[in-house]
Amino acid sequence: MEQQFGPLLYITSIWALPVIVAITFHEAAHGFAARLLGDDTAWRLGRVTFNPLKHIDPIGTILLPAVLLLLRSPFFGYAKPVPVNFGALRNPRRDMVLVAAAGPGINIVLAVIAALSFHLVGYLPDTAAQWVTENLKNALIINVVLAVFNLLPLPPLDGGRIAVGLLPDGLALPLARLEPYGIIILIGVLFILPMVGAK
Repeated sequence: MEQQFGPLLYITSIWALPVIVAITFHEAAHGFAARLLGDDTAWRLGRVTFNPLKHIDPIGTILLPAVLLLLRSPFFGYAKPVPVNFGALRNPRRDMVLVAAAGPGINIVLAVIAALSFHLVGYLPDTAAQWVTENLKNALIINVVLAVFNLLPLPPLDGGRIAVGLLPDGLALPLARLEPYGIIILIGVLFILPMVGAK
């Protein structure tokens, strides 16, 4: 099948669907959990949906991953965060943890589904089986990586919000104050430190 479509188009075809599904379900899960727990902000804005167009960030979901894929660099990307008014949740501290955990939780479920679906590949024609196998493999990798990455205990990642909700105030408040700098710290850890270490 790779010979039919060309290497670049084939690589795109086996990565695009798993990435879009993983990110879309991740963000929709946050909004759905928030609505169940009392905050309908995301629902009113149309973000509790499996329509990927509602969650795609042009730079973080399309441009950045595409550039990194072409450069054969470590994969990194992001979607538009689902808006959550934590003050509207019935039990803000507890429910913040549950809303944050919903995203990585659905990615773990998707990874399990992808792993179990390998058993169905044998029923497909050989030409389709290879393409489906590559999609399932990438879905497994992406969802596990997305879940683990988002569980890092650094705001604004889901793991940071979970940690803030579970830790005592003496530890939670200083951690919460890191949120404005969290993305900068992540970029430093993911990209700058490896380049420095390679020299």
